[in-house]
Amino acid sequence: MNSPQLARGRVSSSSSSSSFSFDSQNIDPGGLEASLLHIINDHHHASLKLRDQAERAKKDAIRNAARVSDLLVDAVNGGVQESFINEKRIELEIRALAVTIARFMKQTDQWLTATHAINSAIKEIGDFENWMKTMEFDCKSISAAIQNIHQA
Repeated sequence: MNSPQLARGRVSSSSSSSSFSFDSQNIDPGGLEASLLHIINDHHHASLKLRDQAERAKKDAIRNAARVSDLLVDAVNGGVQESFINEKRIELEIRALAVTIARFMKQTDQWLTATHAINSAIKEIGDFENWMKTMEFDCKSISAAIQNIHQA
């Protein structure tokens, strides 16, 4: 094994990804060191690929969670909005019913006044009829007295 040659392989990092490179001048292409370096490079590329997949999966999960939360908020807001609309409709119906009740109260008062007037008129008619009967009785009494005087 040439450990000094293995030490020549180095990891360089950049802002977006890491790469592993080695000095291939002193390494036997079919040797153990080359195989190890190839395995390390493969492992490094596989880990970068796995990290990218994990990052994409994380972004997808965050995007899906945001979508679910938006849908839940929309569902809740839809119920709240429907309740608000129903509340406004009920308030309008209450106002309309209050106006109708006031109109019916006024009409009922007018009917009560009219029936009271009719009752008073009927009472007066009854009083007049009673007065007429009294007058008729008085006239008959006077007529009988005059006939008695005339015959006497």
